[in-house]
Amino acid sequence: MVREISAGGVVVRRSGESWEMAAIEPQREPQASGADGKKQKKSQKVLLALPKGLIDPGESPQQAAVREVFEETGLRAKIVTKLGDTKYVYVRTWGDQERVFKIVSFYLLQYESGQIDEIDEKMRIEVKRASWIPLEGAAKQLAYQGEKVMARKAQEFLRKNSNEFDQATRGDA
Repeated sequence: MVREISAGGVVVRRSGESWEMAAIEPQREPQASGADGKKQKKSQKVLLALPKGLIDPGESPQQAAVREVFEETGLRAKIVTKLGDTKYVYVRTWGDQERVFKIVSFYLLQYESGQIDEIDEKMRIEVKRASWIPLEGAAKQLAYQGEKVMARKAQEFLRKNSNEFDQATRGDA
């Protein structure tokens, strides 16, 4: 079985008294045509995910997480802490139909600069759009179980460490 190692992040920023996180809507595969040649209907529900991607040779997981966040959301952010790893198996739906064992390391990142969804046009193959969503309830909106867990972990970290985090955000620390 092929192995893939990736990294990604939960990027957060303050919005009034609450927190927001960056989410992406991945591009979906083209709709398949049925035997009659007509497009088959797929769910119109918006699929939300966390920004993530493969770790490049010579790159650390933290560097990959920061890079992938920028490439997929347009945001510059810095690592705060590691949230955890997700592990799963998927079947490539393109090319070789190979089964892949994937490990993704997720980090909590603090927003620094950039405009959400201002990404390189080449990334539109992967990302339909990026947007800020409330962190409260984000786990219910994310499509993938492991990513739901990471959003909850980010929320819990901020609940326990919000004073220190807020000081660091303001530069008072």
